[in-house]
Amino acid sequence: MKKLSIDLETYSSVDLGKSGVYKYAESEDFEILLFAYSINDGEVKVIDLANGEIIPEEILSALSDENVEKWAFNANFERVCLSRFLGKRLKPQGWYCTMIWSAYLGLPLSLEKVGEVLKLDKQKMNEGKALIRYFSTPCKPTKTNGMRIRNLSHHDLEKWSTFKEYNQRDVETEMAIKKKLSAFPMPQSEWENYWVDQNINDRGILIDEVLVDSAIKFDGILREENMDRAIELTGLENPNSPLQLKEWLNKKGLEIDSLAKKDVESALKNAEGDIKEVLELRQELSKSSVRKYDAMKNVKGKDNRARGLIQFYGANRTGRYSGRLIQVQNLRRNNLKDLDLARSLIKNEDYETLEILYESPSDILSQLIRTAFIPKEGTRFIISDFSAIEARVLAWLAGEQWVLDAFKNGEDIYCRTASRMFGVPVEKHGVNGHLRQKGKIATLACGYQGALGALKAMGGIEMGLSEDELQSIVDSWREANPNIVSLWWDIDSVVKRVVKTRTKEKYKSLVISYEKGILFIELPSKRRLAYPKAKIGTNRFGGESIVYEGIVVGNKWDKIESYGGKFVENIVQAIARDILAEAMMRLEKKGFNIVMHIHDEVVIESDSSSIEEINQIMSLVPSWAPGLILDADGFESEFYKKD
Repeated sequence: MKKLSIDLETYSSVDLGKSGVYKYAESEDFEILLFAYSINDGEVKVIDLANGEIIPEEILSALSDENVEKWAFNANFERVCLSRFLGKRLKPQGWYCTMIWSAYLGLPLSLEKVGEVLKLDKQKMNEGKALIRYFSTPCKPTKTNGMRIRNLSHHDLEKWSTFKEYNQRDVETEMAIKKKLSAFPMPQSEWENYWVDQNINDRGILIDEVLVDSAIKFDGILREENMDRAIELTGLENPNSPLQLKEWLNKKGLEIDSLAKKDVESALKNAEGDIKEVLELRQELSKSSVRKYDAMKNVKGKDNRARGLIQFYGANRTGRYSGRLIQVQNLRRNNLKDLDLARSLIKNEDYETLEILYESPSDILSQLIRTAFIPKEGTRFIISDFSAIEARVLAWLAGEQWVLDAFKNGEDIYCRTASRMFGVPVEKHGVNGHLRQKGKIATLACGYQGALGALKAMGGIEMGLSEDELQSIVDSWREANPNIVSLWWDIDSVVKRVVKTRTKEKYKSLVISYEKGILFIELPSKRRLAYPKAKIGTNRFGGESIVYEGIVVGNKWDKIESYGGKFVENIVQAIARDILAEAMMRLEKKGFNIVMHIHDEVVIESDSSSIEEINQIMSLVPSWAPGLILDADGFESEFYKKD
């Protein structure tokens, strides 16, 4: 046996969507109902475990054999569920995921959607969702169903028969996808990165249970207090309703189109009296970040560790990792100087002191979310992240030597940029120090062909800059970075030429090609970015643009327009991701336990290693990126935070 394709149908009373597969499979009532499999792409067989059938010994043996390829769509689900079923952890090595392979080629992270995009003969069966609701989740007890809380196979034999067909079809669909994708294999190095990712997800990260429970309790108290005060001030039945509150504000003379965060902040600048207090209460009541405490409670397992928080290849345009369940990729930044004090007050349920010491207790709860991640007893966190990784990669790719020299010499890149833009020396907290902020906003906003819109999105207007100043910042930055500007136009030209001629071109350390309807950009690491069904289109200015297909807002498959700067952004972020993946591989091989990573930062649970050692490993330049200047910085902590 060389290859085993698998799909499971399972039952658990735990909500899979809220809690993730690790806690789902940990439930006392977890059960594998059906096990569909195919050996070496042969006929698919279904084992009805719910009705006493057993998995053959050769299959059980193959599940633990790293030399047998185990394939599934979202293989993490099958591997974790089978680990629970067998009572032992199945290591990720030897497991392959068709969902990840699909993402690698720019396709959706959904079996149903991939089947539709690839126009497979055997699509995922539409009845599946209803069958899963019937057999795989608890049911509501009613007089009609005899007050039962779960549907078993004998409760509807016809549905059960269809459920087995559905289980079989999923394996057939997964095999058909694999066959379609076989012309474009994923590099072995990427599978190895996937296994590292799976090990990190299996390891999980410890949650401070006391802090989380106390924070949830305090949030409930605050919300009740704020709601009562808002009702008292407005007389509204539900002052948290945007419709009701807008009407009340309008009657009070405040014309406000929306109660979105920015609009409320803007209205507060000139608000007074009851209107001001009501708007402030609106801010408090609409804080969504504290909901992450509920997510932590939902996800943490019996050992208080949260697992499955990172999605490998979650962003299929670049291959970057994304967050799941608790969404660690968008945690609120903390700027409190006395995090320890605030944490202890919450943990000890000393809410009265907290309300006396801090102006906005709900804001404190928001800022403490990061600190709910803690190392296990006897260890500490070592947190290390790359310094200005995208700016470094962009300058390296473009050959913007003055930027590379600034990084090499350890200069403040924002000061150096401002100095280059305005032709005067700029020092942080020193001579012309006020220009540093302009250098910073330009560096962050302009690197990917960003102009006025990008500067505004970065908060340029809020900084007090006028539109004329913003335009001059764009012009000055572009003049100071001619090689980066050339990179945008060069990439734009090469990509259009390749799509038109269906050929292959080498540009710097990239290889751009068009194969069977897919535009590929091969990175220096040899990993490829994929843009399905790429063709020449027309942009809103009447010029040529590249149009390809992908997932857009609303999780829909649709046309996406791109241009030089956007391709450069994808490439730079993808290279930065490859650098992180290599660094994590090195760290894992040396025995460092990564428990979480966010953007360009790793969090390691350690009892002995030093921050200097970790930073040194992080800063090693990959063999495929000669001349790149890397640097990592970090700190040690008893809980997760931003330094």
